[in-house]
Amino acid sequence: MTPDPKRRGILIGIAGGTGAGKTLVAQSIAQDLGSDSVLLIEQDSYYKDLHHIPLGERENRNFDHPDAFDRDLLRQHLEKLLMGDEVDMPAYDMRTHTRVGQPLRVRGRPILLLDGLLVLEDPTLRHLMDIKIYVDADPDIRFIRRLKRDLTERGRTLDQAIRQYESSVRPMHLQFIEPSKRYADLVIPEGGYNFVAIDLLKTKIRSLLADVK
Repeated sequence: MTPDPKRRGILIGIAGGTGAGKTLVAQSIAQDLGSDSVLLIEQDSYYKDLHHIPLGERENRNFDHPDAFDRDLLRQHLEKLLMGDEVDMPAYDMRTHTRVGQPLRVRGRPILLLDGLLVLEDPTLRHLMDIKIYVDADPDIRFIRRLKRDLTERGRTLDQAIRQYESSVRPMHLQFIEPSKRYADLVIPEGGYNFVAIDLLKTKIRSLLADVK
């Protein structure tokens, strides 16, 4: 089936610093509106594959810099998904910093939610977006959440997590992520726990969804 060139999905970008709660916001929207209407896309799936680099050296890479992502592939996939086409979304392992297994075949939905640290930093991605969201939270809260996740989900030691935060996470947040807030149409403080803001956002998305159905 050939996608209708006149029909276009709606892309909502959800950015914010590590541990801000942006994924919680995106998941809340996706669960409420349903998988038939919403496709959740994580920018983390588009990290560059580092299988060609020795495992011990991968940990020293800067994963919070825009160049850590395969931005061209992400943009190409978004353009296809917005037209209702199918793409093979990479599967990325944060423990090994490599793409693993078979990519996930997904088809575009009326609403695409793009969740990631730097989705508002990239002008080519912003150009595709209909709504731009920045999820905010206090730095100490974000650090604690990041630390817990690194220790429990990513197999890092306490020293590794702190060293990475000091050497790249915090500097890149100040250089790239925090400044991207100025491009947001809506800033949500308190992350996924700001139920009033999330409910207002859901109402807006339902209104847009009604227009494209």
